Amino acid sequence: RAPQKTRERWKKWGVVPRGVDREVCEGMHRTHMGVDHEPDNLLMSAVRVALADGWAGSMISTDISDVLFGTPRPMRGKAGFGMFKDDQVNIVVHGHEPTLAEMIVLMADDPEMQEYARSKGAAGINLGGMCCTANEILMRHGIPTAGGFTNQELAILTGKVDAMTVDVQCIMPALVKLSERFHTRMVTTSEKAKFTGATHVGYEEHRAAEVAKEIIKLAVDNFPNRKKNGYAATDQQDLVAGFSQEYIEYMQGGRMRASFRPLNDAIQVGRIRGVVGLAGCDNPRVPAQGLHLYLAKEFIKSDVLVVSTGCGSHACQAAGYMTPEMALEHAGPGLKEVCEAIGIPPILPLGSCVDNSRILTILTAMAAEGGLSEEIGGMPGVGIAPEWMSEKALAIGTYFAASGVPVIFGGESPVGASNEVTRIMSETWYERFKGAFHFEPDPEKIFDMALKYIDAARDALKLKKYEPGKFGVERVLMDMAARRESSL
Repeated sequence: RAPQKTRERWKKWGVVPRGVDREVCEGMHRTHMGVDHEPDNLLMSAVRVALADGWAGSMISTDISDVLFGTPRPMRGKAGFGMFKDDQVNIVVHGHEPTLAEMIVLMADDPEMQEYARSKGAAGINLGGMCCTANEILMRHGIPTAGGFTNQELAILTGKVDAMTVDVQCIMPALVKLSERFHTRMVTTSEKAKFTGATHVGYEEHRAAEVAKEIIKLAVDNFPNRKKNGYAATDQQDLVAGFSQEYIEYMQGGRMRASFRPLNDAIQVGRIRGVVGLAGCDNPRVPAQGLHLYLAKEFIKSDVLVVSTGCGSHACQAAGYMTPEMALEHAGPGLKEVCEAIGIPPILPLGSCVDNSRILTILTAMAAEGGLSEEIGGMPGVGIAPEWMSEKALAIGTYFAASGVPVIFGGESPVGASNEVTRIMSETWYERFKGAFHFEPDPEKIFDMALKYIDAARDALKLKKYEPGKFGVERVLMDMAARRESSL
């Protein structure tokens, strides 16, 4: 599914994965005491593991989710703690596995569950999402989002969450103790992720509806226990979510002429300077979500189209930057013109962190369309995770770098103590794959570095030099002599 030239690079450097499980097991063996000690050899093994994670694990997961639950298409939604309702049972689904969340969405509308809620004094059942599960149910059903990683404790502090159901990844261990102070029922569902003090309701696919109803009933039974302590939060922002590779292609030409040609043309003539994938976690070690929003605003101002995934999307959603009306006020003239013509915001949310694979399929489609690079490497695009905090973010960054995308992570480098490892990831990988991996704590330097990569790619592709507000082919009035010469 990757472009042929990208695959040829992988073959040349021996990083084509031989199977997901084999690469993971071998990587674990290499890092055992007394095995692999050569930096480049270790890093190339990490590249194979990461490529298996991205082009196999994440991509298959995204594809199967689309088959089971529907390919996302744009729809309006809401973001913010104002989604919680005083007179309804508030349930938050939190984590990364969409199958149970989808069933809870379905069962929450079941007449039996609605009647059960009314029997306990509630007017109904109100669902909200947290973290990547929020993106899953937002982009397919328009269920409002309560926020990203750093918002999960704050949601409980409102005192209005009757149950928070979690599965795996990015769950703060302190949630259980905190929930006891605010009546919230913490419900774990995965055998891989149990928390002391939480209520465990094991999820089994063959009895998904039954499990979903059991969780909803736990929340409903807890509704009468709601206390008056908590912090009022009424803010909500409008948003548009649900973009996918298929819809981005469709929106550029409709059903009969769906194509990436308009996007490629806009980049060629300089209306769009380049594309940035703004992804990753949000991190309590920095002003949470602030770096995402700062970079998103600066990029769209500079005519750079932004695609976002995971908690990076939540930052822009909570600030109201994911509507065509709001964001286009801040976009540069070229990007604004393109977005107005198509009717999209200049920040396109593509889903959860697993859905970073959608960015790979978009870049592959752009390469196949022609007019830019024939491979992912060399595209005027950059991947950025300014507030990363988890191991999987490193895996994602590595498979993007190996696929040909320059990647910049915020914060201090975990490998900064080794000049050799730093050099390999930033210089050697760029020579081999046309992608690189950098760590940079200063957001202004992240922004400048990204634009340098984008402009260098434009120069290498011999595209029109980007100038703010000046795009397109210059029209010259030609006399007859000039016309005759051009015809020759």
